[in-house]
Amino acid sequence: MSPAQLRMARVALRIGVRELASMAGVTTATITRYENERGGLLAATRDKIQITLESAGISFLADGDVAAGPGVSFRVEL
Repeated sequence: MSPAQLRMARVALRIGVRELASMAGVTTATITRYENERGGLLAATRDKIQITLESAGISFLADGDVAAGPGVSFRVEL
């Protein structure tokens, strides 16, 4: 999950930094710092945020999944 993907996922879900931080059990500063590309995330922290977003319906697309490069989409369950 890149910083851009994190921003895209939050916007797609229409949630703010505070709400995501609360949902994922991390600080708002952690999310803001990562989104603004002023620091990386520990693997465990990244996993907590990513799992939270995936639980809310986001799928992370890797480079090569779409012509435009990495991104996010809403997961469609059939």
